[in-house]
Amino acid sequence: MTVTTARSSPAPKPDFEPEPRSKTELVTFSLVVGLPLVAIAAAVPLAWGWGLGWTDVTIALVFYVVSGLGVTVGLHRYFTHGSFKAKRPLKIAMGIAGSLSLEMSVLDWVATHRKHHKFSDKEGDPHSPWRFGPGVKNMTKGLLYAHMGWLFESERTNREKYAPDLCKDPDVIKLHKWFAPLALVSIILPGLLGLLITWSWQGALTALFWGSLVRIGLLHHVTWSINSICHVFGEEDFQVRDKSRNVWWLAIPSFGESWHNLHHSDPTCARHGALKGQIDLSAGLIRIFERLGWAYDVRWPTPERLAAKRIA
Repeated sequence: MTVTTARSSPAPKPDFEPEPRSKTELVTFSLVVGLPLVAIAAAVPLAWGWGLGWTDVTIALVFYVVSGLGVTVGLHRYFTHGSFKAKRPLKIAMGIAGSLSLEMSVLDWVATHRKHHKFSDKEGDPHSPWRFGPGVKNMTKGLLYAHMGWLFESERTNREKYAPDLCKDPDVIKLHKWFAPLALVSIILPGLLGLLITWSWQGALTALFWGSLVRIGLLHHVTWSINSICHVFGEEDFQVRDKSRNVWWLAIPSFGESWHNLHHSDPTCARHGALKGQIDLSAGLIRIFERLGWAYDVRWPTPERLAAKRIA
């Protein structure tokens, strides 16, 4: 007689990576977060003196747009949610551009954000401002935590659990391994360009200040505002199971990410600002990629999909 045994199912993957962030990583990230804050605080008085010119403004703006759209179009809408498909050169370019933001590697950014969507504004959400409950004191604490406090937690979201597809993508793995060098390029290149354009050390230093420190700090806080402000304040046009809202005054600096309510209602949609008057620069760039043949199978919103989720 043959005896058969039931095949045991594999154990569920833990939410966090077995290896937490090291003290070196946490200290390094503290500097990445802290130094731009100091730079922004010094930016206004410095702007009225000798330390700002058209070269600095141009370099800072170009790096802000490239790295910012790398986050919104690349890390967010493409890698995380699959709002469209991209040819390999575009995929790699978006991964590089997103890495220049110094937020996280492609792999860590996607894993963390997918976990956020799974538990949005509930227990398990990495950065919900409702973490400590309602009330002025708790919400103030929660907003600060959602904005940047969560970044200093030692636990690292499990990549294989939340981004198994990207863990099997050799291009993404290479981008993940090259995150530190790309981050250094993002910091050093603006100053180098300032030196080459102005041919002066002063030009190099001011370009480094505006194009690296101020640009990185501004982009970080705009991105983090989507996690904090857009889950507490603003308008709700579509049905969601969380507290995601639309904040119009963040639409331009966030390249359309602050139309956050529709995004949580329909996460794979390539356009977040789908209603009249909602400017979505990221969706505009995806449209250009589509027309050039670099992007395809784009999940654009349709009147039927919008109507089905619209609050009456």
